[in-house]
Parts: sequence; structure tokens; C-alpha cells
Amino acid sequence: MAILNSLFTWFMKKRIHQIELFMKYPHDVQEEWFQSLISTAEATEWGKRYDYKSIFSVDDFKNRVPIQNYDSIKGYVDRMIQGEQNILWPSDIKWFAKSSGTTSDRSKFIPVSREALDECHYQGGKDMLTIYCHNRPENKVFTGKSVVIGGSSQFNNFSSDSYSGDLSSILIRNLPFWAEFKRTPTLEVTLNPNFEDKIDQIARITMQEDVTSLAGVPTWNIVMAQRILEISGKSNLLEVWPNLEFYGHGGVSFRPYREEFKRLIPSSNMYYLENYNASEGYFGIQDQSDSDDLLLMLDYGIYYEFLPMEHFGEENPKTYTLDQVELGKNYALIISTNAGLWRYMIGDTVKFTSLSPYRFQISGRTTAYINTFGEELIVDNADQAIHTACVATGASVKDYTAAPVYFEEGKAGAHEWIIEFTQQPHSFESFCEILDKKLREINSDYDAKRFNDMALRSPIVHNAPSNTFYEWMKSRGKLGGQNKVPRLANDRSYIEPILESFRVKNQFGRTATL
Repeated sequence: MAILNSLFTWFMKKRIHQIELFMKYPHDVQEEWFQSLISTAEATEWGKRYDYKSIFSVDDFKNRVPIQNYDSIKGYVDRMIQGEQNILWPSDIKWFAKSSGTTSDRSKFIPVSREALDECHYQGGKDMLTIYCHNRPENKVFTGKSVVIGGSSQFNNFSSDSYSGDLSSILIRNLPFWAEFKRTPTLEVTLNPNFEDKIDQIARITMQEDVTSLAGVPTWNIVMAQRILEISGKSNLLEVWPNLEFYGHGGVSFRPYREEFKRLIPSSNMYYLENYNASEGYFGIQDQSDSDDLLLMLDYGIYYEFLPMEHFGEENPKTYTLDQVELGKNYALIISTNAGLWRYMIGDTVKFTSLSPYRFQISGRTTAYINTFGEELIVDNADQAIHTACVATGASVKDYTAAPVYFEEGKAGAHEWIIEFTQQPHSFESFCEILDKKLREINSDYDAKRFNDMALRSPIVHNAPSNTFYEWMKSRGKLGGQNKVPRLANDRSYIEPILESFRVKNQFGRTATL
């Protein structure tokens, strides 16, 4: 196995040179991909509609093709699902990733071409391992098996040759041999549609394997880890998998989960690496061990544009190209891809932390925020504040959500939080105070509204019972895969059903109003 590990590591590291090239020449690489995408799609129905043959520059493209969202392309996607081809992209598209977005209960079906699988999603997975091998040349990750907590195989056969499912299910079903060779458990178990049964099976099977790496959304990896420890009677994962050394995670910010993973895997040798992979594409990888910033991956068949959030919602807003972005500003991410998404706004916001090379952080969602009172609270603010409060009070947070409390007669508004802990803070009241204090420190708009409780009074924070969010997600059919608890909402559509479940059970943990 040592020889095999050396061969895999050598092969992965060959890719580093190409990554360094796009880091050095980012604008040239993006221009090449723009021209390639436009020329490839000239003869599609979409390409003819917007006369791609006469598009010679990015400005031509911007002036001619409006910014899209799912509603604007849904008609095209519905026809593709029924088997029509050459609509948005010339190659046959048979797979559609069922979106598990947190801001809408309505399903979205994102087309996934063969090019998107090979040049984007799988390349991203390989590059994550490449970067790990480069950063830690003494690794032994390929001497053991990898466990991936993916989505379930609930494929809908729309036509004789058209299928949908979670992106993770599509990826696992189409894995190249080199990835399948090192994965555990079997495909049948991994894609089991019964999430609770699947977790139990994965736990029992993988306990017997030499697992060296994990991958997937932190929430569901914690669920798996807890089941393994429950079955085995062990106190941490290293007692089950002594050679565990690497976890590639994504889907949600890792900040709220960091302390819990330190408890589950008590080793300074454990290496964590974040990736930014969505149904629409693979966008970023954490390439530095001492920074949470993500390297923007520029050669995956994606052309990027960035919409400043201060212009979000305007008619025909100006978007920026990569050479025009600024540090620290929030941008809505807009992509054109090798699966036929054109100027498509995916709903995520990013802010750049470096322009040479281009590194960034995911700052939130275009619709996942609280701005009822002009406070402009985004997910990045919330994650930072939760993390600070956890560190200060020895807590670990499993999940949380927050929503506004509207003005009442004689009362200012407020934010209401439901927080579920895996490790309780030594002082819940201190946790709440630090949460509020940190939000005021990092968000001047929030601080201004909190001044003298004029617009915002102190936050209302509920200490939720164990499994609160698990049971809520289960009731919505949202267990596993890329499903995530909505962090922030500008209305009370998520928080009210959770609060109602508490009222029915009459089992609030503790509630603090500072």
C-alpha cells in the first residue's frame, strides 16, 4: 500500500503546475474559457437566440444576454428533462442535480453535462487531494479508505434517458475508477434512500475498515461519528480509525463545527480542507493550511462575473469581471458554465481576501440574510459571532437558525435565535452576551440599530433540545446529502415551525433575552 500511496501522491502533485499557471495568469485563463464556452454553444437553441456567433467580447455578452435565475431558465430545463437536446449546451445532458437550496422548498433541477462532471466536479475533487498532497508530502491518505456521506439515490426517471438526484448521488454514481477504488462502503449502502438506516449501515461497515479520510457536509459527518461512537463504545474517532488524517468538507461554514470536530478527532495532526462545490459547479478550494480563504478555481469550464450587492435588485445591474473586483466587498456570484448555465446567479455571495492570487470567502446568500431593520446581517457575520461565543464559553454548536421579531406596540424589533449545542457553554447567558457583542463589533449597521435598543433590542436566544434540527429536517424530508439548515431568513417561515414544535412538546431548553 505504501507504493500505491507514493504513486497516487506523485500523480496528484503533477497538477500543481497547472494550478500555479492559472494563479499567475488568471485573466488570460478566464478569457480563454469565455471564448471556448461561447463558440461551443453557438449552434444551440440558446446560442442562436442570442446570436453567439457575433459575440466577440465580454461586453457583447453582457449587453446581449440578461442575468438569469432558475425561474428564467426553467422552461428550457423542463424540455431538457423530457429528453430534448442541444437547448442550452450541445452535448447530451442526462443528469439533473436536484437542488437542496435552503431558501426555497421548491425543487430545482440543475443540468449536469458530461463536461461539467469531468472538467469541473471531478477535477475539483482531484485538485482537493492534489493540494492536500502538496501541502503535506508525508501524507499516507491513500494507504486506507475514504468515507463520503453523500445524498441518497432517489432518482426520478423523467424520460427514457433522463435522471435526477442529489449532486452527491450523481457524482458517486459516475465516479471514475480511481476514486471508487479507495471508497467505502459499497455504492448500494452509500446511496441508500433511508438516511437513518444508511447512517447505521455506514457506521457498522466502516468501523471495520482502515479509514484515512472523510468527505462531506459537517452536519452529517457528525451524525455518522456519533453513531459510530455509540455502537463502538469508543470516546473518539481515532480509537476507531487510528490512521485518520484528512477531512475535506463543504456545504456550510466550518466555523461553528470546528470545536466539535476537535472533540471527535483529538489530534493536532488532523488536516481540514474546505471546498466550495454546488450543484451548479465547483468554485473554490482552501489551498493554505493557515487560512480559511478559498482559492478561486479558474480552469473548470466556468466564466465568472460578480455583482456588487449594493446594486442587487436593480434592473440590468452592472457586473464586474475578475480584473475589476475589490477586496472586502460583497458580490453575488454569476456564472456561465460548460453545462449551459448562462450568466446564472446561483444565490451565493462572496468577498475577496486576495487579488493575487484570487482568494475569497463565502459571505452568505443573496436571500439568506436579515435586513428587516436595515441591519444587513449576513451569514458570515453570524458564523463569526457564533464561533467567537463558542471559543469564549467552551461550547460547540451543532446547528442554528435566526429570524427577525417584528416591531410591536411599544417594543423595538429583535433577532430570535434557535441554537442547538453538542457541548453546552459553561454560561449560556455569557454565550448570548458575546454573540450580541461580536455582531455589534463586526457589523456597524447592526450596531447602529442596537444603539440604546432604539431599532433592535437584545436578541432572544433559545437553547434548543438535542436533535431539534435533525427532527425538523426529517419532517421536511431533508435528511442527508447537501441539505442544510437555513442559517438566516428575512422572515419567520422557518423559525415558526421549529418554535411550534417546542410549544407542542413544552420542552424549551433555556431562553435568554439579554
